[in-house]
Amino acid sequence: MAGTGPHSRAERRGAGELESEVLAALWATDDTMTPAEIQAEISGDLAYNTVHTILKRLYDKGLVLRDMDGRRGAYRPAKNAAELTAEAMHEALDRGPDSIAVLQQFVTGLSPREETALRELLGGHGP
Repeated sequence: MAGTGPHSRAERRGAGELESEVLAALWATDDTMTPAEIQAEISGDLAYNTVHTILKRLYDKGLVLRDMDGRRGAYRPAKNAAELTAEAMHEALDRGPDSIAVLQQFVTGLSPREETALRELLGGHGP
């Protein structure tokens, strides 16, 4: 039956989603992880070669670091989740023609908790 083979779940996920899953697995530990360990952590039905390919893409993008241990490599994130997200936010601001307008739109969507945290980070004490 189509779509029920051992790789069908992986085929439904896009590369970006797989990259996110691999990064999440790496962020969840302080240790380096081998491709086999990552494969077991994110999905037993995901092919080892797929995990290895995703790790190579992440390595090429500078998002993971590879530690060689004999013949097998172990990986760790180059940045934590907050650093990576903040970097993406800066890149989004740099792409737009009016970064102030983008910031205004962004802050209108903040939750009260996020707004309070932002005000504290910026040195303000409330509305």
